[in-house]
Amino acid sequence: MSNLKDEVLSRRTFAIISHPDAGKTTLTEKLLLFGGAIRDAGTVKGKKTGKFATSDWMEIEKQRGISVTSSVMQFDYNGARVNILDTPGHQDFSEDTYRTLTAVDSAVMIIDSAKGIEEQTLKLFKVCRMRGIPIFTFMNKLDRQGRAPLELLAELEEVMGIESYPMNWPIGMGKEFLGIYDRFNNRIEQFRVEENDRFVSLNEDGEIDGDHTLKESGLYDQTLEEIMLLNEAGNEFSRERIANGELTPVFFGSALTNFGVQTFLESYLQFAPAPQPRQSTEGEIDPLSKDFSGFIFKIQANMNPAHRDRIAFLRICSGRFERGMNVNVPRIGKQIKLAQSTQFMADDRSTVNEAVSGDIIGIYDPGTYQIGDTLTTGKNQFQFERLPQFTPELFVRVTAKNVMKQKHFHKGIQQLVQEGAIQLFKTVKTDEYLLGAVGQLQFEVFEHRMKNEYNTEVLMERQGSKIARWVDGDELNENLSSARSLLVNDRYEKKVFLFENDFALRWFQDKNPDVKLYNPMDQE
Repeated sequence: MSNLKDEVLSRRTFAIISHPDAGKTTLTEKLLLFGGAIRDAGTVKGKKTGKFATSDWMEIEKQRGISVTSSVMQFDYNGARVNILDTPGHQDFSEDTYRTLTAVDSAVMIIDSAKGIEEQTLKLFKVCRMRGIPIFTFMNKLDRQGRAPLELLAELEEVMGIESYPMNWPIGMGKEFLGIYDRFNNRIEQFRVEENDRFVSLNEDGEIDGDHTLKESGLYDQTLEEIMLLNEAGNEFSRERIANGELTPVFFGSALTNFGVQTFLESYLQFAPAPQPRQSTEGEIDPLSKDFSGFIFKIQANMNPAHRDRIAFLRICSGRFERGMNVNVPRIGKQIKLAQSTQFMADDRSTVNEAVSGDIIGIYDPGTYQIGDTLTTGKNQFQFERLPQFTPELFVRVTAKNVMKQKHFHKGIQQLVQEGAIQLFKTVKTDEYLLGAVGQLQFEVFEHRMKNEYNTEVLMERQGSKIARWVDGDELNENLSSARSLLVNDRYEKKVFLFENDFALRWFQDKNPDVKLYNPMDQE
């Protein structure tokens, strides 16, 4: 048991959140480099070299240089086992990201120091705050000219509504970037110097003793003044407030030049929480409990296009996973043997025989699982909290271009819909297929994957934006369907109205007060 306890307490599971282009994939690469998981970090921009980022494995990601799916990577560092979930930064994939954030114990937020807080970062931050997840902030791209550090901190506190504590402070920036003043470790880390000269110790007053070239720069004196201001007027460091998500430790650095990343990683591992208890229908589940449990937060088809497989991503919440074990799926009241299981390094997968609470593993999905399914062992039949289901806003009518490819078309749609990024609807009267998504890029990825993974070209006819509302209850007059309030079935055969706009929704509700409508996003 103590062995299980030590293993669980060594786990650190986090997601990286940011706006596109803030440097998320680059930071992920550098962290993996420190963990020895990769020998050569490929930058996202390096298209000409044919080197692509390790964490972007899907073909369309390599073509566009963006992260579309959430990949999982694991490495060991300084006695900790780190699970990183690299989430898509693109706003059209917020649904996948939101669900991923349910599977982590902390989050790392990357902010581009030239641009400050951007829209997508704010959205994802709010989800973390809502869940009380501790947030660590990495101010990136200090090797370029950006905004003043004090201005960035002020924006962070005002816009995000969270207090901050700078763990380090930049000495200059852009062409004049000399390094960081490390408040936490009481040292200066110099930029672009020989490894032996990288760290400069500070005395009790937080200054360099004796002569040093840094002292010749006016930037050194300016930094000392700013540090004094932070010490006197800034927030106090509090491990407890970090754990409660009320205070974010801030680190300055440059992921591209790999500067400040190791300092960040070592501090993060010191203060980030080990696996936390989870709420279930039977109360809180202790991560140190010996009974295995976990939940599925993502399903990905065709991670190996040669085998047409489907992998369910499982967050282990308690106990120990052992390959070949039998688990209960309370939603369907069945037992399943987990014979095939994998660990991830982007698209490089290895079989995993054992894993413990806090780990993320992939299990083969024969078509049984749904996103949000709880897995338990023994007599346990509880279920973890429901995962957020998004209400799609954009819709397309979809058909197979070649009528002879109907079988491939149906199979492709069923499998890709299981992943949860797009939702499938069928019109009640004509049985036509409609797809709903949060953003346009989802449809482009769907079209690309249908062609490349299922050898089926599709025709998509835009239906524009609609307001989707589910019908409470089964009894409904199907004649209420019209062009402005189209009645469809979702893939679970639940009735849904797609309204043309707010006016159409209000008009329908006024005319049909007995029809109870709801938005799944509003349900707890």
